[in-house]
Amino acid sequence: MSRARLLARASIVAVGAISPLGEGEAAFDPGALGQPARCAIEEDAIFVKAGFARPFAARAAQLTANEAPHVANKLLLHALGACVNHVSELGLLQGKRVRLALGTSSGGMEAAEQLFRLRAESPEGAQIAAQSVAAATYFAPQLRAIALLEAAGVVPQRALHLVTACAASTWALGVGLRWLEEGDCDLVFAGGYDALTTFVGAGFECLRATSASRPAPFGLTRDGMALGEGAGVVALVREGEEGRAQRRAFVSGFGASTDAVHVTAPDRNGDGLYRAGAAALADAGVGSQQCGLVSAHATATPFNDAMEWKAIERLFGAHAPYIHPFKAQIGHTLGAAGVLETLALARAVELGCIPAAVIPANPDPETPARLAPVTCEAPLQAGLKLSAAFGGANAALIVERADVAPSRNVRPARRAFVRNFAQVDAVDLERLALVTGQAQDKLERLDALSLLAASAVAQLQDRGALAGDGVGVVVGHSLATLDINERFFSKVLSKGPRFAEPKLFPPTSPNLVAGQLAILFGLRGPSAALAGGPGTALDPLALARTLLRCGDCEQVVVVAIDYLGETSRFVQAEAYAAHEDVQHGATVALVDCVAEGSLFELSGEPPRAGFGRIALLDYLRRQGS
Repeated sequence: MSRARLLARASIVAVGAISPLGEGEAAFDPGALGQPARCAIEEDAIFVKAGFARPFAARAAQLTANEAPHVANKLLLHALGACVNHVSELGLLQGKRVRLALGTSSGGMEAAEQLFRLRAESPEGAQIAAQSVAAATYFAPQLRAIALLEAAGVVPQRALHLVTACAASTWALGVGLRWLEEGDCDLVFAGGYDALTTFVGAGFECLRATSASRPAPFGLTRDGMALGEGAGVVALVREGEEGRAQRRAFVSGFGASTDAVHVTAPDRNGDGLYRAGAAALADAGVGSQQCGLVSAHATATPFNDAMEWKAIERLFGAHAPYIHPFKAQIGHTLGAAGVLETLALARAVELGCIPAAVIPANPDPETPARLAPVTCEAPLQAGLKLSAAFGGANAALIVERADVAPSRNVRPARRAFVRNFAQVDAVDLERLALVTGQAQDKLERLDALSLLAASAVAQLQDRGALAGDGVGVVVGHSLATLDINERFFSKVLSKGPRFAEPKLFPPTSPNLVAGQLAILFGLRGPSAALAGGPGTALDPLALARTLLRCGDCEQVVVVAIDYLGETSRFVQAEAYAAHEDVQHGATVALVDCVAEGSLFELSGEPPRAGFGRIALLDYLRRQGS
């Protein structure tokens, strides 16, 4: 067993970013001293043309003018390329073990829209190019990112693609911190991306989550958010291994949790977000009094801001710090939100300033957030980033100033063991109702992917294997939610965004499965979803091992799910026919830190292998035999 050790912080040595405010540091600039917040949100001509009722949004105009195709790819590659170039100039790539962690909410959705249009317009049996089909997956931009790294002479040991909705890139930075402290690599490129699309815009509008004007976070008349787009990638190394790079700031704490209350609405008490924030503070060894700034999730929806304020009050007591609601300036950039908002926080900590905020005309007395009307000087030791997402997922990061002495805790060494595993190829409603105590007619209203995954998890629960409250869950997808995506978009295509069906949009998020499992089985630990493409079938197991060894939870339910409806079967046949391990059904494993009675130890990280859930099942059977 390895010894306990003082945990290293992750040093930000390079950045690539683009947002509606600009490129590079302009993408997250806190603004000049004495100046009010800049806002890039306006009535969007493309959304107006498409027929949106609430067409306010913020585009990264540098790359999205004239409705340019494949914007998600362009945003991601622009940010990653800039970051890689900077790291290369610093001489930090030579001899380094490199990893990649990226987050997104919608991935290649723009290409998926094009595929759905072609399928709707083409006669039955018409040929569609395999390249167009492959581009429609969630993980397609991630594959482009890996190709960019390889072209630069960098072959990442592991490339994790998180689809944990609006908390995805906060998770990506947290995973980067964990990899570095575990010694699994020497340099991590971590961040996230998302582009504005008709699909996503119609979805949030039909849920009545978007604003009729510019958002007013923590305002009495707040009525929703405006969507944005962008990408951000940071290069992280262990503290003291910066070489010629200037120390900018440290990512020193990570925490995550799940509400297990509702898949789209936040816990009204803010308990889940509080637990994530408290875990990040404890992980960094930083007291709440040392945090002078909170980068809030702040979607300006009535329930989110209210619950977030309750979480902040619990974390900081009567002396809450200044709040930075960055989404009111650049829109909700979804998978890029966590990293862009963390970069704005890190820049403020580095410069010693409180960024100007968009001030609501009528502040809500029930959410008395401290907002700076202009950017002002303030000595900051540290700041807290909070994120929340579909599925009830919460994540938090601590950012510290570069000259602050380390205070992270010594962590005892931990090991990870596979305790049990199971698999199903069909939903068993009767058994699921018996195990969960839920009525069958209520379960029937769940989405098909969640039901399939829950039927597999029920086998573990039926054996008394789950410990309860603090269990985490990691869900791995192959083709993810393509079937429900096409079904949702068909109404938008035929009638316009105002006719999108609210009940169909939440299940389009691959992260929803984790949220439904959390609710059904009381899993309130960290939750995340992955969709990385070929070679990533064991990534959920690898992430579970990392979370356990780093003390983020005591147990993790690992799920690999292949839902093969008509749309995903088409995509598989046209683009991934050689991958026979993609088979309808779900494979689950329970991983914890107790050796006694376990099947086998995850003594080393699972290899990169397979695509579908059968690859995970085969690995578990081989190792457990």
